Amino acid sequence: MSDDKATGLIHHPYKAPGGFQAVAPGVHKASTVIFESTAALKTRQWKDKSGYTYGLHGTPTTFTLEERLATLEGGLQTLLAPSGLSALSLVNMGLLRAGDEVLLPDNVYAPNKDFVGVELAHWGITHRFYDPLDAVALAALITPQTRLLWLEAAGSVTLEFPDLLGLMRVARQHPRLITALDNTWGAGLAFNAFDLGLPLKGDSRGVDLTVHALTKYPSGGGDVLMGSVTTRDEHLHLQLKLTHMRLGLGVGANDAELVLRGLPSMPLRYAAHDASARRVAQWWSNRAEVSRVLHPALPGSPGHAHWRELCQRAGGLVSVVFDAKRYGAEQVDAFVDALQLFKIGYSWGGPMSLVMPYAVQGMRRFGFLAAEPEGTLVRFAIGLEDTDDLLADLDQALSQAC
Repeated sequence: MSDDKATGLIHHPYKAPGGFQAVAPGVHKASTVIFESTAALKTRQWKDKSGYTYGLHGTPTTFTLEERLATLEGGLQTLLAPSGLSALSLVNMGLLRAGDEVLLPDNVYAPNKDFVGVELAHWGITHRFYDPLDAVALAALITPQTRLLWLEAAGSVTLEFPDLLGLMRVARQHPRLITALDNTWGAGLAFNAFDLGLPLKGDSRGVDLTVHALTKYPSGGGDVLMGSVTTRDEHLHLQLKLTHMRLGLGVGANDAELVLRGLPSMPLRYAAHDASARRVAQWWSNRAEVSRVLHPALPGSPGHAHWRELCQRAGGLVSVVFDAKRYGAEQVDAFVDALQLFKIGYSWGGPMSLVMPYAVQGMRRFGFLAAEPEGTLVRFAIGLEDTDDLLADLDQALSQAC
């Protein structure tokens, strides 16, 4: 080798000694992965994580995150995606074909609904909605074309907790039907989605796969976009993994590092969000300004009995419906604008409390909101601030606007 500095720097012979260990896993950044020989190039395998071939197919950093997430969710294999929505879309694209039908809960995450209703419709895939609190009605909807059943616990924005056990009993009567749960709210901590304890012909399995927006509780900082898909079935995992590869989905090593850093504290943070949110929900239940308080652990909230069957934890989301006869959208917006600690913004699971108003009209096909011609729902994502400070902020904003 010549004395050229560029060549010398690129091909420097020094290698750091092995055996280094630290609390935080190492961060490995790579597009290109180096092979030691052509034999290794031709034989190395990435599908079973026995080796490395290209950055998109995994590095020690992403493999480590995938394995820890599989343990968290109670599954066996995990795939990472650039966002929660991309993880949802991966499931839809990987499992559905022209002529198939997908069933969505009425309270499904809106971007997933839009993807199914717009993008999948272009490919000849149909969809229908069902009431997540009515397992009997679900049974009447399933046809030979129904391939995928989406579940969400608790429901997006309105926080109804579905009859998950009843819905799964119905689903298990149809062996071809794949069940997919958006488990972002439960975070792998509220209940074990893969082991629901359903004795059905000797089968106690839960759902077939879970999707998790790691953007929320696992990250915990409000600064990462990432999603995951976790399974227990090797065939299903491989089917999704090949679609994942063909779509070129990948996550950055630094983002994976941030999620890895957040995971150990997630149970503590989730418990703190939960405890504070319960106090906030109880506080709202004593306020005359609202007609409904939506929080799965609150008696009277839709699906509370179903939540009690499975869960002891309830996360950090609380929604309220303002009394439409007394407060119009402008007044509710003024209340939201008057908040000081609650910041207006999407998402949740980070340290800062957030708030978001939604128009009630047309929001739901089933349940208590289906017939509401007007009104405003406000969702609160309870952060890690002192709960008394949050309650004082809500009180002063109500005093100003309502």
